[in-house]
Amino acid sequence: MGFFLGLVFGIPVGVGLVILFVRSENARAQYRSDLAATVAAFAKMTVEDSKKILPGDYYPSWVVFSQRQKLNWLNLEFTKIWPYVNEAASELIRSTVEPILEQYRAGVLASLKLSKLTLGTVAPQFTGVSIIENDDSGVTMELELQWDGNPKVVLDIKTALGVSLPIQVKNVAFTGVFRLIFKPLVDILPCFGAVSYSLREKKKLDFAVKVVGGEISSIPGVSDAIEDTIRDAIEDSITWPVRKIYPILPGDYSDLELKPVGTLEVKLVQAKNLTNKDLIGKSDPFAKLFIRPLRDRIKRSKTINNDLNPIWNEHFEFVVEDPTTQQLTVKIYDDEGVQSSEYIGGAIVKLKDLQPGKVKDVWLKLLKDLEIQRDKKDRGQVHLELLYCPYGMENEMMNPFAAQKFSMTSLEKVFKSGTNGGEVVDTSSYKKKDVIVRGVLSATVISAEDLPAMDVLGKADPFVVLTMKKTEAKNKTRVVNDSLNPTWNQTFDFVVEDGLHDMLILEVYDHDTFGKDLIGKSIMTLTRALIEGEYQESVILEGAKSGKLNVHLKWTPQPIYRDS
Repeated sequence: MGFFLGLVFGIPVGVGLVILFVRSENARAQYRSDLAATVAAFAKMTVEDSKKILPGDYYPSWVVFSQRQKLNWLNLEFTKIWPYVNEAASELIRSTVEPILEQYRAGVLASLKLSKLTLGTVAPQFTGVSIIENDDSGVTMELELQWDGNPKVVLDIKTALGVSLPIQVKNVAFTGVFRLIFKPLVDILPCFGAVSYSLREKKKLDFAVKVVGGEISSIPGVSDAIEDTIRDAIEDSITWPVRKIYPILPGDYSDLELKPVGTLEVKLVQAKNLTNKDLIGKSDPFAKLFIRPLRDRIKRSKTINNDLNPIWNEHFEFVVEDPTTQQLTVKIYDDEGVQSSEYIGGAIVKLKDLQPGKVKDVWLKLLKDLEIQRDKKDRGQVHLELLYCPYGMENEMMNPFAAQKFSMTSLEKVFKSGTNGGEVVDTSSYKKKDVIVRGVLSATVISAEDLPAMDVLGKADPFVVLTMKKTEAKNKTRVVNDSLNPTWNQTFDFVVEDGLHDMLILEVYDHDTFGKDLIGKSIMTLTRALIEGEYQESVILEGAKSGKLNVHLKWTPQPIYRDS
């Protein structure tokens, strides 16, 4: 339903409400002139200017004019012209909606068409306006609106089993923010060349779906299929950063179209202390990750059976269109097989918080509601490594392989050139899946600090076991007796066959005459070593009451390529 709302408001506001129902060229010209003047006034208005509009002397010093202002005057005018907007926009929306709904139709639906569409008698209410950008290139404005409408929307659907049903959408409640971009600014009326509009934020969307003369719950899967179809249409057709562009003056406006600007490389490392959703045994967790929640853009990890501390170490890549507003969403589920998966919790990362070209290693608390961002219940944490790479930045990234004629474009290291026995090899035709980052990992266990006491005398006899996860190759340090702050300074070399997807597991034990007791452990990916070449880090010991381990990692690369 949100897609209908996008077009309901986007078309009238984006193109101009009056243009939709005014018939004469003179009226259109007058409207464009008035609209241009309004936009120009908004763009140039300062706080002092706004005070001059009304008798400023009557305002006490504590009155502050905020950026977002109420628009009572616009609501009055909009209510007056709503019947005309309803009449003019309904047919336009219908002709635009049908092919898009067909494009995103869920598999259980054989066909989906609009048999009736009117916007009803209740006009939306604009609750605020703000100027986001104001420079010589254009003006970006955001309008917040609320609509508790009474539209009449009837869908004629046909299921895959051949059942035809009239579906009514009713009881619509919507709150959202629309973004309008007036760009480029020109020196002839109406002072801008085109209007772009987009649903910037969907704050609330409630509606009911009902079979005309029947009950939709009697036909399993139909209600969910309709909602999935509408949701995908919303996300890929009108939700920011997607935008609709309407030329006002003749010209080429291709530069306003949505274009990818970079890639986000995500390594889903692990999760810990997940809530158990199973009565018998433990949850079988898997993750879904996305920037835009479209069916073909949602990534799914493998399922780790019977484990509340799963280790995935999986890599995913996402297209980024607007790093200033987009965010990565991670949701963890319990796999229930043929039944619906049960949601454990989720987390978000705003892309604007990432430094381009730098890996960010984060542990995120899982929340039930990602909108509210508050949750008193402990649902566990998820561990991610993130790297945002704007297009064109690849050659500027710090590259530990430069001396060997290697270059990296992302976390997956798509090698453009390489060496083989001293001979330079042209590898420009290799794809990501063909690249195996092979090399030697030199791991130095330097020391540990503040380890917990493990015996009655308040001491411990610690040593460290190092294990490569994929090959299970192991090494261990010597035992340091009677110390909670041991120093080892021991280096171990591991031949790694696939550095992109291997991990180093560090386990600290207390040596005992009759065995050993685990103090704590830490898991390290090789991502940072691959990018920086070598580095030193203090890692927290998971499962220990206290303590951290100081390690130094060095990577010596020897990339190879799979046979085609």
